[in-house]
This record gives sequence, C-alpha cells and structure tokens, in this order.
Amino acid sequence: MSRSFPRLSEWRRDRLRTTLWVVPTVEVAAAVALFALTYGLDRAAYDHDLSFPSWVNGGSADAARQILTATAAAVITVVGLVFSITIVALTLASTQFGPRMLRNFVRDRGTQLTLGTFVATFVYAVLALGSVGHGNAAFVPHLSITVALGLLLVDLGVLIYFIHHVATSIQLPQVIASIAGDLSHAIASEVGTGGARPVARETGPSPAELLTRLATDGQTVPATTSGYLQFIGYPTLVDIAARADAVIELLHRPGHFVVEGLPLARVWPADAAPDVARALERAHATGAHRTLAQDLTFAIDQLVEIAIRALSPAVNDTFTAMTCIDWLGDGLCKVSAAWNPERVHRDSGGQVRVIAVEASYQRFVDRAFDKIRQAGRGMPAVMIRQLDALGKIAAYARTDEQRAVLRAQAGMLWRSTEDNVSEPCDRADVRRSYDAFVSSAAQGTAGASAHSRSSP
Repeated sequence: MSRSFPRLSEWRRDRLRTTLWVVPTVEVAAAVALFALTYGLDRAAYDHDLSFPSWVNGGSADAARQILTATAAAVITVVGLVFSITIVALTLASTQFGPRMLRNFVRDRGTQLTLGTFVATFVYAVLALGSVGHGNAAFVPHLSITVALGLLLVDLGVLIYFIHHVATSIQLPQVIASIAGDLSHAIASEVGTGGARPVARETGPSPAELLTRLATDGQTVPATTSGYLQFIGYPTLVDIAARADAVIELLHRPGHFVVEGLPLARVWPADAAPDVARALERAHATGAHRTLAQDLTFAIDQLVEIAIRALSPAVNDTFTAMTCIDWLGDGLCKVSAAWNPERVHRDSGGQVRVIAVEASYQRFVDRAFDKIRQAGRGMPAVMIRQLDALGKIAAYARTDEQRAVLRAQAGMLWRSTEDNVSEPCDRADVRRSYDAFVSSAAQGTAGASAHSRSSP
C-alpha cells in the first residue's frame, strides 16, 4: 500500500490562505449580496407602501445620508488603523522572530477576518448611501440602514477582538506553539491514509535495477522555472509514467531550490522523456518560498531559527531556546511514531513508476539538534534540555536505526559538554541527563526486541 500525500487542492488551499485578500474578497461579496437582499425588501416595501417593524430605522432621507456617511467614514478610518497595526505586528515579527515567520502572520485567520469585516461594512454602507433617493418623496432604504448600524456594532466587537488577538499572537510562546501546531498538522497530512494507491503485488524490474538503467540510459528532464520546489503530485506522476510505460526518478524533494535548465528528473526509457516532460508541469509547483505542504523540515527550521536567535549574544534568551527544544521534541516524537518514508511508488499493477527523494529520519533529527547544539555550546541548560528531549523521542522510536541516530546526537551533546563546560558541577548535571537518555534508549531497544520475539 503506497503512502498517501497532500493533494494538489490542499496545497492550493494553503497557498490561498497565505494571502490578505481572499477572505476580505469573500466578505465583500457577501456584503454585496446582503445589500441586494435588503435593498430588494426596501424597494418592495416602498413600492407597495408597506411598513417595517418598529425596530427598523424610520428617519428621513437627509438623516439616512448622515448616518451612512458617518458610518462609512468611521469604518474606513478604522480600516487604516487595522492595517497600521498589522504592519507594525509584521515588522516586530520580522525583527524578533526572523523574516520567514512573516508568512505565519499573513496566513492568520483572525487578521484576515478583521480586515474583511471592516472592508465589507464600508462597501455595504457606500452601496446603501448610493441608494438613498432625492426630493420630497425620496426613497429611503430603512432596512438597509438598520443593517448597516448592526454591522457597525459587529465591527466594534471585531475591533476589540483584533486588539486582543494581536496582543496575544505576537507573544513568543504563542508563536512557537503555532509553528509546532503547523508541524503536527503537516505530519498528520503526510502519514494519513486517504488517497492511498492499493498494490496487489510487486512486478517488473526491481528499484535497484531501474536506478542502474536510469543512470546509464535515462534522459534528464530540465526544470522550466527557478524556485523552491513546493509540491509534488506523486499520484499524478505515477499516472503519467504508467501511460508512457516509463519510470521517473525525481532528483529533488519539496524544499529544494531548483534552477531553470538544470535537471529536475530523469526518465527511462529515454524516448518517453518528451511526453513526460510536457506532463510533468502538472505534477509539481515551484515558488519563491518554502511551504509546509510536503516539506516538514521547513517547520523544524523555523523553530530552530527562533532558538538560535535566542541563543545569540545579542539576545541571550535561554528560556526561549528551551521552549523551542521542547516543541521540537514533541514534533520528532510524532515523526518517530508515525513517519514511514516511501521512496518507491508503484502503479496499480505493481510496477515501479516513480522513485522519489525522501527526507530521512536522520535529516529530521540533525536539522532539529545540530544548529542549536552548536549555538548553545558551553550552555549546560541547553544541553540538558536537548538530552531530555532526546530521551522523550527515544520512547517513541520504533527501529534500531532511529535509536542509533538519537544516540549519535546524544554523544555529540556530551562531547560538546566535555570540551566547552569547565565547571565540574555543570558537567555532572549534563552527565546525569546523558545517562538518563542512555537508560531510556536501552529500555526502548529491549522493549522492541521483546516485542519482535513475541510476534508470530
């Protein structure tokens, strides 16, 4: 059974979410539709000389213009204030958390809904103002005016929410937890079961044999655009290769930077390369930045960036770094428990069609620990927290290879402590954490061995 991957539609939804115009546009369209409804009711009441209930505004045309003009002016002023607050928050985020954190704030639903609500109210008030008639028996959209006043009250509540939301969302623990949540969601998407392609049996040449043929007789397919590889549609690639009776070897994985004209993939047999190259455009996407859709190391890198900024001499915020280590440990526990990379993808007949480049478990662990260990050299508190995180991860490790990777990281942490921590008491504290990790990893190995012996 092939592992499932995020669909192209999911990647597109995530890309649309990382904008400040989609949600406001939807809300403006809803405001226009709402005005069409209330205006129709107002016009029907006016044409048939009907009266609305007492709670509906019943003023004159001049009073209606004053109310709607004041409403529109107040709302557009607050829109400018909201935009200003948003820009200030983005500036602070870029300075404190790093420029790669900006996308996390841009894709925030609270900010998008706030901007959309105010802009939609402004559009509604302007449309209602334009519908007010002139003369002694002027048409007055009483229901529309009442709805505009109701929207104004909603805007007041949204403004209070937005101020609270910005005040909490720029707090460092909240930012770190949000990134960790994105990592957990990305892991869950990668290891989900929906959309898996069933394989009855494995047929055709082995992957090793196909790799040899690809290296000797394969034809390279160049990248048509430069940028970060954001998404690969593996099921689409399998279908493309099956129709061409070919095998595709991908030379890059999501998160890699590809250069126009340089090899993106390799195809065997060579005569199928032109057809595959034309279809390959539909199966991948590149852009100016990395995304979380299939690039789990991107979220790890974001947490690591915050940690090493905190450990820099200019900031020297050890507690923030330890918070990042805690959440990195949580993410790697999920990876250890569920991650099952599959490089070879077969069609429904069991033949190998796509050979991908997968991020290894060691890469995840190294990306999460190496830079923080190097930046925290000589800091016992950071070393202890990393060893504690490794011990928690070891409890979730399922294979000896995973535990070997974790032991290698623990060994590097202890050697760094021996070389850079001169105080014997501090070294003793780190040593206790190291011994606790070794004991935890050994228990995990013994438990796995016992389970394998008891399995039929």
